Amino acid sequence: MPSKKIKRVGILTGGGDCPGLNAVIRGVTKPALDNGLTVLGILDGFEGLVEGKAMELYNKDVSGILATGGTILGSSNKGDPFHWPEEVDGKIKIINRSKEAMRNYDAWNLDAIIAIGGDGTMHISHQLSQMGMNVVGVPKTIDNDLDATDLTFGHDSAVYVVAEALDRLHTTASSHHRVMVIEVMGRYAGWIALNGGLAGGADVILIPEIPFDWEAIYDKVLMRNMMGKRFSIVCVAEGAKSKDGTMIMKGKDIKRTDPIQLGGIGEYVAKKISENTGLETRYTVLGHLQRGGSPTPFDRILSTKFGTQAIQLAIKGQFGKMVALKGNEIKSVRIVDAIAKQKLVKKTDQGVLAAKAVGVCFGTKDL
Repeated sequence: MPSKKIKRVGILTGGGDCPGLNAVIRGVTKPALDNGLTVLGILDGFEGLVEGKAMELYNKDVSGILATGGTILGSSNKGDPFHWPEEVDGKIKIINRSKEAMRNYDAWNLDAIIAIGGDGTMHISHQLSQMGMNVVGVPKTIDNDLDATDLTFGHDSAVYVVAEALDRLHTTASSHHRVMVIEVMGRYAGWIALNGGLAGGADVILIPEIPFDWEAIYDKVLMRNMMGKRFSIVCVAEGAKSKDGTMIMKGKDIKRTDPIQLGGIGEYVAKKISENTGLETRYTVLGHLQRGGSPTPFDRILSTKFGTQAIQLAIKGQFGKMVALKGNEIKSVRIVDAIAKQKLVKKTDQGVLAAKAVGVCFGTKDL
């Protein structure tokens, strides 16, 4: 039983946006209001918590947002209170503004915060909880790389976008007898490329967890061409790398907790295939299309379950916890356990084995 009955909760959406955020906000707010609580929507993620930006949430604010993409509260991946960028004398300096976050938490008379986000958001939430803030986490990321939950909401919607794009690329690739390379998101985890590639019938899937051999890729597309299949589809994760190389980066942004900006591997892979096989090759970068639009029915349901369970944890005083999907049930886990390690694709995962069984090449001779 909680030592103190909570009366007021805050909600924030941290990190990159994704489909399903509004469904969680709705899933938290409606039950909270029905239980006599007041709800404060903190704007632009942790930026709002530090800078004091927020709005009261009522039923009218969350009505009709279940199927709406993005977040009505706004989000930011540059608002880490413990890693706050500030310009001093024309240079960016990183400072700690966590005490300001705590002051606003107290000034708003909050009893708890529902923090919706991925790995970075959960790390920040854990640090704030150690300072005395009551936090309940909700796992969100299209990358699906957050441990302690079978699935994060947003991933299914991103995979749907990838699969639909691959369906469209199949027709143009077959018409022009081309190799089509599609670059997808995921950062250091290959879940989007693996599941999107499997759903979209990719012939080659390249992921960060399995460094690839260029010759294996060339052999695959040339063999398909020789056998009369005069096109190939290559699905490559933005963090994929060759066995003798490093990840391709667009640049660095020190304002972010993780400064590395990935991107460019799709173009590089397409160029290498063209130069070394003589096959006409094109590339497509899906980019933020994977984050936008309406959530899939699966994500709408999962997000609603996550939101309603999160507010129940807060009402019961079970703080420092994150809601998680375990099988078909929504459970709770400690946030500290959820961030203990990143969830990455293993060579023995069923998705990898299934893809291999239907002839997908992972850019290696032995897999």
